[in-house]
Amino acid sequence: MIKNQTVVVLGASAKPQRYSYQAIKLLLQYHHRVIPVHPKLDQIEGLTVFASLSDINTPVDTLALYLSAERSQIIIDDIVALRPGRVIFNPGTESKVLEKKLSDEGIFFVHNCTLIMLESNQFDFDSE
Repeated sequence: MIKNQTVVVLGASAKPQRYSYQAIKLLLQYHHRVIPVHPKLDQIEGLTVFASLSDINTPVDTLALYLSAERSQIIIDDIVALRPGRVIFNPGTESKVLEKKLSDEGIFFVHNCTLIMLESNQFDFDSE
């Protein structure tokens, strides 16, 4: 049975060719609650876009990361403070510094592609 998760898409884009945009659309198709995060956008696919992680005040099952290591490093504390059940490092987002911090904080992470995980029925995750 599919559990409808709350999924933060960090590095969300309104450009259809971007994987983060494609992930938002596919997450919606799979009936997940999607919270896009981008500092300069207001809406994507009718969803309100949050300017930063610190604006989110709801439990998060999954954080799908679409930021380079350079960009994610400056918000490591915000990622940890969010306490997601897991972080998905999509291709190109790998960060040893962030991975170590997540491990130290007991936050589960995987290296995978959100799109492939959804389409191959590997996305479901029990964050409890």
